[in-house]
Amino acid sequence: MSLYYEVVLTCFLRDGTPEPVLEALRWHTGAAEDRPPHLDEDEHPYRLLAPDPDSRLPGGESASLRYQCLGGQNAWGLFVRNLWMDDDIGELTTVLDLLAPHVEDSGYGGYLREEYDTKMSVLTFRDGTHGPETG
Repeated sequence: MSLYYEVVLTCFLRDGTPEPVLEALRWHTGAAEDRPPHLDEDEHPYRLLAPDPDSRLPGGESASLRYQCLGGQNAWGLFVRNLWMDDDIGELTTVLDLLAPHVEDSGYGGYLREEYDTKMSVLTFRDGTHGPETG
């Protein structure tokens, strides 16, 4: 029997985030139809963040990448909430590696937790890298 994990990502990406990174995120979130030609199919085999409209996750799945103004500064706001199978959870590193160098502020970046568990692993971004913190 497969385990499922709720994965939430929430961060701001700097205004100068390179277009290839934004293209990759648009494709991964389902906002762009075609895989960007620069994405390696082995490293990015399928969309990792696109919401499943038939998900059993309470409230449904969501993925949004929006250009926003933050108190006079512009940034790309990313919010994702998906249900991942345990077989796929290793692919989360692919997304975190893509995001980490461009995250505006260090600190909280989301969490993952087993579907029916209350304990979560907090995801953090710091100095262009990412890591978990148990919460």
